[in-house]
Amino acid sequence: MVSTDRLSAFAALSLLLIVIPGPSVLFVIGRALAHGRRTALTSVAGNTLGAYVLVAAVALGIGPVVERSVPLFTALKLAGAAYLVHLGVRTWRRRGSLRAAFECTERPGRGGGLRTLGEGFAVGVANPKTMVFFAAVLPQFVDRAQGRVPLQMLLLGLVFNVIALVSDSAWGLLASAARGWFARSPRRLSAVGGIGGLTLIGLGVTVAATGRDS
Repeated sequence: MVSTDRLSAFAALSLLLIVIPGPSVLFVIGRALAHGRRTALTSVAGNTLGAYVLVAAVALGIGPVVERSVPLFTALKLAGAAYLVHLGVRTWRRRGSLRAAFECTERPGRGGGLRTLGEGFAVGVANPKTMVFFAAVLPQFVDRAQGRVPLQMLLLGLVFNVIALVSDSAWGLLASAARGWFARSPRRLSAVGGIGGLTLIGLGVTVAATGRDS
């Protein structure tokens, strides 16, 4: 298995990368501002599950294929970007009805929770940059002499995702707490819904415009 030294070094590297706000953090903040704590935390859970699917894909050898294939990388990148823009536009259009949503944030319907989990999962699993990161970094911390390389990668990916789960949840809680102040005024609440929608749209455009082109 992975030695303690390698595991500690990977955890430290992961923490440095995760604490810097990136696409998943902005996604969670946008959801928290628009819909509240429950939606934010459910989105974090879905996003983490999606990211771990990418870990499994890398461990099984799919990651390097995406890393080397420009068309496949671009297709995944644009799919993820389009989905973020879709969520942003939907949030923007519904910003005027956020007061009713705020009042029932802590008791969503069963279908709503599953839908939110699925949306977070879709964003996490459609993030080609995360897959490329795992494909490039995980092999560097694997001790091939110990064998069971896929299992070592799964363990390293689990460490990364646990750290990301804690960090993203903290961002979601902070953003949803700020949303409570906005909720005291219908105008503020409408504004924060617009901010959340624009954040997601901007994130989608950024994902589509950046990354490897060739």
